[in-house]
Amino acid sequence: MARSPFTLVAAVTAAVPGAEVTGARALTADGDGRFDSAVATLADGSELVIRVAADDAAALELAEEALALRALTAGAREMLPFRVPNAMGETRVGEARALVTDLMPGFQIEAAHIPAGRGAAPSVGEAIAAVHSLPPSVVRSAGLSVRDAAAVRAETEQLVDRASATGRVPARLSARWRSAVADEKLWHFESAVTLGGIQALSFLFEDDPQDGPQVVAVLGWRGLTVGDPAEDLGWLSGAPDAASDVLAAYTAASQRAADDALQARARLHAELEFARWLVHGDELRRPDIVDDAAALLESLSDGLRSEDLRVAATYTGGVDSALDLLDRVPATAATEIDTSMQTDAYRPEDLWRDDQDDQNDQDDHDDQDDQDDAHAASGGGMSSAEASSDGSPPTGGIEGAARTGWDTPTQDLSEVSGVRGSSRGPSGSTATGSNSETDADDGSAGSDLDSANEAQRAARAALQRWTRSDSE
Repeated sequence: MARSPFTLVAAVTAAVPGAEVTGARALTADGDGRFDSAVATLADGSELVIRVAADDAAALELAEEALALRALTAGAREMLPFRVPNAMGETRVGEARALVTDLMPGFQIEAAHIPAGRGAAPSVGEAIAAVHSLPPSVVRSAGLSVRDAAAVRAETEQLVDRASATGRVPARLSARWRSAVADEKLWHFESAVTLGGIQALSFLFEDDPQDGPQVVAVLGWRGLTVGDPAEDLGWLSGAPDAASDVLAAYTAASQRAADDALQARARLHAELEFARWLVHGDELRRPDIVDDAAALLESLSDGLRSEDLRVAATYTGGVDSALDLLDRVPATAATEIDTSMQTDAYRPEDLWRDDQDDQNDQDDHDDQDDQDDAHAASGGGMSSAEASSDGSPPTGGIEGAARTGWDTPTQDLSEVSGVRGSSRGPSGSTATGSNSETDADDGSAGSDLDSANEAQRAARAALQRWTRSDSE
């Protein structure tokens, strides 16, 4: 039998020494029947909320919430853009545990009724991001649970196993969850301070004339932990209108690394709430709870979409996303910028410079031009005037290259000997160093003019073939 508000507020003075209660009223917010609640009005006009647990499980939740609220120091609360209840005191009403907190102002909005657009949805996303930005030391210093990605994954696997062992989970769901647990891509995330499964009714709003409903307070801190941030977004599966705007605001306000699998894990955690309800009923040996959970799971299985638990394909900064997108880059994108040969650190003319020339001053530019003109007239490669000093292709970029025949298939240069820059020697063996001194001493190089001209023509032909290749 539910206790009356007057009975409840009478216990406030025991929980909060010195409190002078002048009035009592029922707490109008809808509850789940697991707590008896009332609002006590004090002599100074302030109001307190007292909640009394209806069973042992509810009593445990009150103890967890009291611990979490005390973990939020004044410094931590200053980091949040909304109010958080204060644990004013604890007592007992008969054999039941009672917790007294200050009353938070505001109204609640059901998940399905949170509208899209500016106002409530962006404010909720920013509020969740603010919680996730709290330093983990807030949780550690209070002795609360700290879990990394591996621990969250292990807990999820254990829950799936326990639920499946009841024999009441549809095979399709069991296979789906096991596949998600086995998917490595889903579990690469950065842990954060979370509320361990926040709900839409955890947010209290006040209407702003300019910006619409804004979050002014957040309830439900009993699950305060360091864990998977996706756990606080699972409720968005029940907010079809607002989900995208909440996620967009959350992502924009988040100070954490991009998480491509955030939405997939959030959906998984939402589905596993039914599994938790099933396991809870099985542990209590409550056939009514088990049957209710089984019916919910059957309904969930009938409405599943196979793509829901896949990692988002859009790029959000992760390496895997970047690699996945490479295949979708248009083939014409490369033609907008000329990057050919821009990383080469030598000049093309060095390829056909004689060793004797290295020992003398630079050849006169007029003499070099005469040799280039003569070679061009005989059908040779490009002239030195066409090659820039840094070894880049002729002016005109890729379009110019097409006009000079760069679409010719790449030729094998391994058989070309005597060309500087090649790692192959005349016999095809790999060279281990510079061959300039060896060439100068080798009688086969000689000073014969015909041999030098032949070497130049071979080098120019090799360079032309090399520059024609757009695949290297």
